[in-house]
Amino acid sequence: MTPEGLIVRASRHEPKETMDRLAAAVTKRGAAVVARVDHAAAAGTVGLALAPTEVLIFGNPRAGMPLMQAAQTIGIDLPLRALVWRDAAGAVHVGYNDPDWLARRHGAVAGHEAVLKAMADFLAAVAEEAAR
Repeated sequence: MTPEGLIVRASRHEPKETMDRLAAAVTKRGAAVVARVDHAAAAGTVGLALAPTEVLIFGNPRAGMPLMQAAQTIGIDLPLRALVWRDAAGAVHVGYNDPDWLARRHGAVAGHEAVLKAMADFLAAVAEEAAR
């Protein structure tokens, strides 16, 4: 089951390679990588096991700031992020929040359709590049 608002794409690469490709695609398109969070490594530090699960946090203030000016609460969901994980069946995925869903969640859709479309196109392109 895919959670509401999450867009998921299968990757043909291993998790680390998928994440490396994602980070490269993000920076190539002018966004800044803010952080890379390795949940599996964190689990290991407390003696727990977790399949490869990593989050990339990235953004461009020119894109996100108009949304934050409209609804500051969207700051909990920005900068953008993408998750790369291996599921129980061994498949690797890239997932990210649908910008339209985020904007609806925070009441920031009206007047921001062009920004939201640009974000959606950006996310689809970087996920495609990471996964193919």
